[in-house]
Amino acid sequence: MDVDEFRERGKEMVDYICDFMSNISERRVTPDVGPGYLRPMLPPTPPHEPEPWDDIMQDVETKIMPGITHWQHPRFHAYFPAGNSFPSILGDMLSDAIGCIGFSWAASPACTELETIVCDWLGSAIGLPNDFLYFSNKSRGGGVLQGSASECVLVCMLAARAQAISRLKNSPAYANYDETAILGKLMAYCSRESHSCVEKDAMICFVRLRILEPDEKSVLRGETVQQAIEADIAEGYVPFFVSTTLGTTACCSFDNLEEIGPVCKKYPGIWMHVDAAYAGNSFICPELKYLMSGIEYADSFNTNPNKFLLTNFDCSCLWVRDRFKLTSALVVDPLYLQHTHADTAIDYRHWSIPLSRRFRSLKLWFVIRNYGISGLQAYIRNHIRLAKRFENHVKRDERFELCNEVVLGLVCFRANGSDKLNQKLLSAINDSGKIHMIPARVNQKFTIRFALAAPNATDDDDVMDELANIREKKRKATLDQKRSFFVRMVSDPAIQPGFTKTPNNRARLDTQATIGGLGSGSPTSRSWISKPLSIFESDTSELSLRFRHWDTTFGLKPTSNGSRRGSSNGCSPDPSPSVSPSRTRSPNGKA
Repeated sequence: MDVDEFRERGKEMVDYICDFMSNISERRVTPDVGPGYLRPMLPPTPPHEPEPWDDIMQDVETKIMPGITHWQHPRFHAYFPAGNSFPSILGDMLSDAIGCIGFSWAASPACTELETIVCDWLGSAIGLPNDFLYFSNKSRGGGVLQGSASECVLVCMLAARAQAISRLKNSPAYANYDETAILGKLMAYCSRESHSCVEKDAMICFVRLRILEPDEKSVLRGETVQQAIEADIAEGYVPFFVSTTLGTTACCSFDNLEEIGPVCKKYPGIWMHVDAAYAGNSFICPELKYLMSGIEYADSFNTNPNKFLLTNFDCSCLWVRDRFKLTSALVVDPLYLQHTHADTAIDYRHWSIPLSRRFRSLKLWFVIRNYGISGLQAYIRNHIRLAKRFENHVKRDERFELCNEVVLGLVCFRANGSDKLNQKLLSAINDSGKIHMIPARVNQKFTIRFALAAPNATDDDDVMDELANIREKKRKATLDQKRSFFVRMVSDPAIQPGFTKTPNNRARLDTQATIGGLGSGSPTSRSWISKPLSIFESDTSELSLRFRHWDTTFGLKPTSNGSRRGSSNGCSPDPSPSVSPSRTRSPNGKA
């Protein structure tokens, strides 16, 4: 393809994109395909000779689009928004055309400097303390664009780990410890409602993570954090990192930074991170800044413009109070990457995991300039208004109940009835192809998440009527199926089953971990440690493990020959422990 054909095909592609986005509501939200649908439709080997562009685009429409979940569809309400706008698309187009790899200032000065400026712009609009802004007087902080919130949490945890190891090695108590031994002493903390990336990042960092129970409103409280820290210090662990969340994934709850912050400051070397991947963007609205009260205690803060600020993925902003603590943990400086301005310019390769970096700031710069802060505020307020509208519909409909406090663009609700009923309802919703939603567990109940996601969402999208219709159709279909089976069973003796009533004697496991006795009548605080690699340790006679995505605790006991392998009952589910499990505690908390 030469420049003349690119000019022609580029215009055609813009037309295709415009038609696609203008008519997206006519498509199914979710694809009606199964796993492996695409393989039979494409040849087993790549073409040896060039193919006409028209044939390629024809295959896009007939083979690729049928397998697309349309995140920009007005009826897509599953996840938090996947940011999208025409200025952002144009920014990515230009970035791809420029094709620079901005790992250092020398590699592309504008790529680096625009990123620094745009991060300061957004941080100032959000209302971050001046310590987080690069160009603020006497600031040691600054912002950087990462690929995702997962990367933001990871690099902050790595920085906190490096700081903790350095501090401990310089103390008399740990002077003779090597770094591996110190790693075994480090403890990080997060809420059960924190994003799962925190647990994955702890696995990557080879540190323990204590997962704490929030209160009845899914809010992590300061007292809970303090109890856990004090208990771990008494056991010989060293707290070093606390990950808090503003706008949790399940129900958009907000951890209490005003309580947690002072707790972190009481103990030396604890790094407090604030993950506001979705909600942080909304703080550009003055009326929502109260949600970030306590931010002055944070050491780092991240938010994703690619979620709630009309910017395409990937674009996650991270700010740190002390950039030198971050870079000291990540610096690798071979000769071929050094340049003459290294002492006076930022090299973002020291701020992130990958060396290669895209020109992400260009699209964010386009979006901020084209919309202005006022336009972005209007977009956020529209989503909140529509969420409140849906909340009112749920409250007025006696068939449904509300399950969260609606603050931004997320409403959690469920049909009155059992979890099984709501699971069937959600399956029917998604199978219809007209609406897409996902589940969450809020206060131990299976709920359905209604998230405003479409960039141009309007009042015309009346979901409640559609939900009622789907529920009624599902009820009738189930009733018809039961009647049909009963008629066939009565009329055809060959399919009559032998009816045997089997009592359900299986004990129901108490898997609801609580803090401060909430919901259990017990004053004991409960939490659990995510430490998957403990399974390979051989210095314990019994080990209690619990993972956030499992409902039970598994007690691993050695067989008679001391091996953990080969026993059919060596790994059995037990109720959640009454105290935090440790390497030498049994599942019931006794030594």
